[in-house]
Amino acid sequence: MDTLTESAAATASTPAAASPAAALRKLYFLRFAFAAAWAALLLTTAGTLTTLTAVLLVAYPLFDVGCAVADLRSARPEGRPVRGLYVNAVLSTLTAAGLAVAATSGIPAVLRVWGAWAITAGLVQLAVGVARRGLGGQWAMIASGGISTLAGASFVAQAGGADASLSALAGYAFLGGVFFLVSALRLGRTGGAAKG
Repeated sequence: MDTLTESAAATASTPAAASPAAALRKLYFLRFAFAAAWAALLLTTAGTLTTLTAVLLVAYPLFDVGCAVADLRSARPEGRPVRGLYVNAVLSTLTAAGLAVAATSGIPAVLRVWGAWAITAGLVQLAVGVARRGLGGQWAMIASGGISTLAGASFVAQAGGADASLSALAGYAFLGGVFFLVSALRLGRTGGAAKG
């Protein structure tokens, strides 16, 4: 879906490559902080589907859109591939709209929409992580994409059961944030020059 160009791979060890790695590192730290705070807030309201819960649910994919836009802005000047980032922004925008509608139908509907998003966004994250492996610190993003895909399938399955709950979404978001934190720390340690 999104491939690493030869020019980006060739510059991965040059000083110019430090700029995209530094931008990604800041973005990953921000994503971790947001995911942790969001998960904590969702856990306080996960028992019922209130207006606050619905706002939180819609806010998460909208934040993802903002992150994709920020990532696009740092990727374009460096000539890095951006197709996966566009796909992610579109998926997250559609998910925000879908969650707004699903929140009026109940927790199972929310889990189905979130599950579909987790599956598709996980596949995109996996592809982008593989494409960026030359920057370093991407193994956690690759693993996170795979886990997201599996978690999405479990949310869809949970929606059909009697134990449908939003609390699993908080755990999912927090774990995703931890993967962003690991990638940020690895990018800082490797300076963006190491593989993985």
